[in-house]
Amino acid sequence: MEFDHILIRYGEMAIKGKNRKYFERKLQNQLIKKLSKFDRTRVKKRKDRMYVLLNGEDPHTVMEECKKVFGIHSLSFAVKTDKEEQLIKDAALFALLEDPTVKTFKVSSRRADKSFPIPSQDLNYKVGGHILANTEGVTVDVHNPDVELKIEVRNDAAYITSRDIPGAGGLPVGTSGKSLLMLSGGIDSPVAGYLTMKRGVQIEAVHFHSPPYTSERAKQKVLDLAKGLSSYGHNIVVHVVPFTELQQKIHREMPEGYGMTIMRRMMMRISERIAQKREILSLTTGESLGQVASQTMESMNAINEVTNYPIIRPLVAMDKLDIIEISRKIETYKISTLPYEDCCTIFVPKAPKTKPTRENASYYESSVSFEEDIEKAVALTEMIEVSAEQKAEDLFEDLL
Repeated sequence: MEFDHILIRYGEMAIKGKNRKYFERKLQNQLIKKLSKFDRTRVKKRKDRMYVLLNGEDPHTVMEECKKVFGIHSLSFAVKTDKEEQLIKDAALFALLEDPTVKTFKVSSRRADKSFPIPSQDLNYKVGGHILANTEGVTVDVHNPDVELKIEVRNDAAYITSRDIPGAGGLPVGTSGKSLLMLSGGIDSPVAGYLTMKRGVQIEAVHFHSPPYTSERAKQKVLDLAKGLSSYGHNIVVHVVPFTELQQKIHREMPEGYGMTIMRRMMMRISERIAQKREILSLTTGESLGQVASQTMESMNAINEVTNYPIIRPLVAMDKLDIIEISRKIETYKISTLPYEDCCTIFVPKAPKTKPTRENASYYESSVSFEEDIEKAVALTEMIEVSAEQKAEDLFEDLL
């Protein structure tokens, strides 16, 4: 006996009313794309549920891929069997024994097919008794079991599911529009991208590259971060902006204390123009309130002045340790902590303004023309598309 399908349960999607079919269709398409590496899997939707038919594929390998798809609340391995008492008992025992750590269980049956001769409560007792007679050290706990075995007797067959496995949650990617993620090589921005995607947003990324101050390794580090994010939904286009000349000009012409603020304002202007060209309606950043000088309330206010685009800040109220925990979970932390610096570490003033004002930033900028530099940076921006299937560069080899 083996698990022959995986049951998909919705979360927030279940309350979408008349739009629910749209979200379900997006989820189904995401699953089909995610599982395309498996020749035999099929994704089917029936009424309020979705199934991945395994057709002989390894259930655990397929499950790991399904767990990365946004829009899924929980998943369960499942067995389909004929509506015969002994077959149902054997299938339930198999489902329980799949996890050798289980010590307690309960059985919950539902008889959708009322012609099935065993009432739900009686079926619970019969299956539970069969499990107790064929296991050691396993007991029934109806209040807080390790596993709740669910048996559903439908018109066509009986379905048995084992433990509920948490899904990625959120909404299917592509149901909430597009955003341009300002992707540095640090810990925060990939986490911001992940959380934005979790809300159903398709992302592209923009990265500011300043050779020779930043190396090709720093650029590849960002592409590998984007590659990691792409495993949660879709290929990601990365816009690599040549930022050296603009950054040198800011360092040369602007007061040192305002250098960071004005640099961020230039980044916002460039990002907005790229977003306009790509028909993207918002920007996303990894800013966390108070974490560094450019992320104080005053700094955000001064920087925001140059764009009327909505800015998504998923991390704004999060502690650094919480951000690090998510980065470990999504496996971007190790890449983010590689010692290849991005442009934000160049020309860092000794005493950056933590309370800059819009008036001062605008005044300093008015003394120098930056428009030609901005247009040149946008025109020379390189577009690179990355996908989860691409081989990552081994950025760790230099550290061995």
